[in-house]
Amino acid sequence: MSFLEPTNLLLLACAVIYGLIGEWVDGGILLVFVVGISLLDAVQQQRSNRALAELARLSAPRAHVRRDGQELELPADQVRLGDLLRLEEGDRVAADAALSEAVGLWLDESLLTGESLPVERSTPGERILAGSLVASGRGWAEVVAIAEATELGQLGRSLATVKPPPTRLQRQTRHLTSRLTVMALGLCAALAVIQGGMSGNWPQALLAALALALAVLPNEIPVVLALFLALGALRLARIGVLARWPAAVESLGSATVLAVDKTGTLTENRMAVQQLLTWPELERWQAGETLEEPFHPVVEMAVLASRGDPVDAMELAIQRLAADHLDGTEHLHPDWPLEREYPLQSDLLVFSRLWRDTGGGLQLAAKGAPEAIADLCHLEAELSAALLAAADGLAARGLRVLAVARGLKGVPLHTGPPLASGGTLPEHVHGYLFEPVGFVALADPLRADVPAAIATARAAGVRVVMITGDSPVTARSIADQAGLPAGPVLSGHELEAIEPQALAASISEVSVFARVMPQQKLQLVRALQASGEVVAMTGDGVNDAPALKAADIGVAMGKRGSAVARESADLVLLEDTFSDLVQALELGRRVDANLHRALGYTLAIHLPIAALGLVPLLLPGQALILLPVHIALLHLVIDPACTVVFEALPASPGLMRQPPRPPEAPLFGPDTWRHSLTQGAVVMVAALVLAFWPDTDAESRRSLVFSLLLLSGGGLVWLNGDPHSPITAAGAGIGLGLWLLLMAIPGLQQVLTLAPLQPAQILTLMITTAVALLLAGLLNRQLT
Repeated sequence: MSFLEPTNLLLLACAVIYGLIGEWVDGGILLVFVVGISLLDAVQQQRSNRALAELARLSAPRAHVRRDGQELELPADQVRLGDLLRLEEGDRVAADAALSEAVGLWLDESLLTGESLPVERSTPGERILAGSLVASGRGWAEVVAIAEATELGQLGRSLATVKPPPTRLQRQTRHLTSRLTVMALGLCAALAVIQGGMSGNWPQALLAALALALAVLPNEIPVVLALFLALGALRLARIGVLARWPAAVESLGSATVLAVDKTGTLTENRMAVQQLLTWPELERWQAGETLEEPFHPVVEMAVLASRGDPVDAMELAIQRLAADHLDGTEHLHPDWPLEREYPLQSDLLVFSRLWRDTGGGLQLAAKGAPEAIADLCHLEAELSAALLAAADGLAARGLRVLAVARGLKGVPLHTGPPLASGGTLPEHVHGYLFEPVGFVALADPLRADVPAAIATARAAGVRVVMITGDSPVTARSIADQAGLPAGPVLSGHELEAIEPQALAASISEVSVFARVMPQQKLQLVRALQASGEVVAMTGDGVNDAPALKAADIGVAMGKRGSAVARESADLVLLEDTFSDLVQALELGRRVDANLHRALGYTLAIHLPIAALGLVPLLLPGQALILLPVHIALLHLVIDPACTVVFEALPASPGLMRQPPRPPEAPLFGPDTWRHSLTQGAVVMVAALVLAFWPDTDAESRRSLVFSLLLLSGGGLVWLNGDPHSPITAAGAGIGLGLWLLLMAIPGLQQVLTLAPLQPAQILTLMITTAVALLLAGLLNRQLT
């Protein structure tokens, strides 16, 4: 509760002491300020809570369902009984459901059962449980229980209860505030005992000690940090980047490498078949031309080697080409039953499907990386080189190239029955003989905003590294279009052969990685980190999860990303676009810069207040210069300046031309200490001069000092903020407005134990304040 914050407890203690010595008016005023500061804290906390609630809404898991014939993507809590859930690899099951159909479906049910290995689910009507993770395969299931009626709901377990550990800034803040609190309270207690023993005026000594504690305690720092991170996360969400917890915002300012997928992040993930090439005739078809007979087998085999309900952009493009040119011909076979599927393997990038044709025979089709198809077809060295040269010719245009092959009937590669004999089918696709039939070359246009975004990142001292499953030739072509620096392309094959130390030493020269398998991303993350980089890594699949967790900033795709990737990541790109990630980088730097502005301001303004609180304890017989009520009133200037004005400041023009902040940078770096202590020291000297101004009574001196602190508080907002921003002007006006209000209401002066200022005193105040702020500004420029 904000009512139990240290500042409020100290004010309550002061109010009790005022009541014990009969100063009921002063005690009542302090109680009013306790309520006021509590309300201010409550408003700030409400802003944080609203930001966190909005983030929770955005980060809620989503489900793909078929309802009334329409396919929808909904938050998990909007799934209804009777909906058909689509189950894809990487999805988190949103409700208990009865299985309708499944192809190679394996579920990880460890969240509920504790069983570490996935289990196969294939029987129609079999119940699958909410919270399970689709480890592989796909299927559909009818929802039979939702929310608390699911087994997960009955167990009362939720993924939302996972909380990350404290971040670096949070640990530093807690360490600093706890140490300052202990030191301040210890010092105040010791000085109160000493002065009380020497003067015998124990109430006055206690009030002086409590006033000093109020002045010294950095109560704003944890409030500022929590609010900045929460609102920063909400600002990120508004530009299409979801921070799964607010503390993820703080890491963005330190990123030195953005390691990003090509497809869908740098490119539009809007595949279209651009060219077809037959083999071995090398006849070429271009998009827009009539699809003649020589190209029909290439498309036919490509369709047979694709899923019937594709989600992959390349397979969707192949299906569109077939529907546009082969619909109603003998080359499409929607009535053939599927006998077997041979998925991609890390050591063979080929997807194959075995079908039963209308005559009872078996038909086998495969598509994949050209070098993998060459291996699968066991081509002679000369033919293999020619096949790869033809593929490279297409890839050099920036096209993604798939080679297509068909299985040879009746001729096994080794011993065993022929394909059509009804014998046992081979367990591995290498158990068949294949022949290549041609190539499918697909265009995935580079996003229009990518070159500018990459240029912005590089100007900010952040490397961009592209990772793709494409061939090195295609990858290099796209990298050149995107504006990545020239250099070697490292393939997944080469990654396997490089020692970790050698990779870490050489990785700074590489910006493009091709033919990379998802599990190799973890190797890249570790190598980049070993070379001293702070890595933001994008990913979307189940196999990307280890790399996302290992990265300093894991970034998942919101549209095409799997549930497990989003759960493993720190950030989610809601639109899957690279430019949003660069904008997030800029916003993270803005939050970091404004946070340090606010912390520097807090340190600067507390120094003169603490010095004025210390003087009465060091000088026996010296009346209190600042009463607890004055310090409480100053908090009404300091708190909104920190948490409203500085948080809302726009980014400085040169922010993205500066290098990233070192990740080990302390909460208060040397520059912050120098600037803050210089500003605070100048204001402190000016306040002490007015505190001992000759031929002036105690209440007039207090009025001068308190007025100077109000005006200087606004002036320091101006010095630490952006002088060209209207937000800074509004913040600087808070102190001026309170001072004018104070001068205009004599009754308020009496309540606050202040004397009205005479014209000569006002002139002295203005000159002293102006000189102090001018000197502080000049010294700051010299230190910059």
